[in-house]
Amino acid sequence: MRRVTTVAMPLQATAEPLAEIYDVALLDLDGVVYVGEHAVPGIPEALAAVRAVGMRLAFVTNNAARPPAVVARHLSALGIAAEPGEVINSAQAAAHYLADRLSTGATVLVVGTTGLEEALVERGLVPVHSADDDPQAVVQGYSPDLEWRQLAEGAVAIRRGLLWVATNVDPTVPSPRGPLPGNGSLVAALRHATGAEPVVTGKPNPAMHLESVQRSGAQRPIVVGDRLDTDVEGANAAGCPSLLVFTGVTSAADLLAAAPAMRPTYVAPGAGGLLTAHKAPTLSDGVARCGDWEVRRAGGGLTLAHTSDGALPSSDDDLDPLRALCALAWTLADSAEADDAGDWRISGSDEVAAAALRALGLSA
Repeated sequence: MRRVTTVAMPLQATAEPLAEIYDVALLDLDGVVYVGEHAVPGIPEALAAVRAVGMRLAFVTNNAARPPAVVARHLSALGIAAEPGEVINSAQAAAHYLADRLSTGATVLVVGTTGLEEALVERGLVPVHSADDDPQAVVQGYSPDLEWRQLAEGAVAIRRGLLWVATNVDPTVPSPRGPLPGNGSLVAALRHATGAEPVVTGKPNPAMHLESVQRSGAQRPIVVGDRLDTDVEGANAAGCPSLLVFTGVTSAADLLAAAPAMRPTYVAPGAGGLLTAHKAPTLSDGVARCGDWEVRRAGGGLTLAHTSDGALPSSDDDLDPLRALCALAWTLADSAEADDAGDWRISGSDEVAAAALRALGLSA
């Protein structure tokens, strides 16, 4: 009898909805809950349903611009119930890091806005705004109103050899007009001006998720995010499962090209995926399958086929073809067979498969 080899996949299956398995959802904000000033369509209803089944929510963001109370008011205005204590931002993780290394009452130069100042005060530190105020460290976080003068004060202090902490180095923030410069772009200005490197405490540094677990009291947390290089990588670094959603910056092509450290545990169109059970792909003898879909290697590419007699996919979220593609693409990328990992030519072997690829933005 021919031996069949089955390989375990990073994407996992569940028999119950995620909201019944995990106790706290650590939800990224930009690109998951809202984009700019507006809620992601359907998210207020989805999160209310998640709470109704007993799952608690924590709103976790790399954006350090606004204090938790301001974020909570914004969420409430969008129809999403939120208390300030449920909001955890990268300013809090940065302040915690500094408080562990500085004495109570130490002065810290702020290159950012009020969210950073409030987080420092909470930890017994004193925010200042000039390099002439004898700061003992520099902390930098995103602010849409950051001025050249603040960058200049930061550059002077950093050149003196002070500890420099950045809340995150996300190059962009999502907006209805497309990605805009994020804190990482502003950090790059000071890096270029000083030649120094900051300590980064926001995602993907595990300090951010560990801060969130501590503040939320989670026993079985799951990270929900839209970015592979912050949300998912940070979850993996902290040992947390993750749900990747496609309401923000990550595309299906990005997911197929993801390095092992950036591969999620589950995928869903949006955070409503917390309310559903999840399928996982299988890989046997070079053929990946998920639901009514299978993927094979064909020359220098991958071929998707719909195996059911029905005209429609069987999955409620229509991501089974992507799950199957990930199973084979990731396996090939991690093996010696991959010459151009992450740059697959993908085609559909029938009309249904071709339509699925177009819907995923993967049509060749």
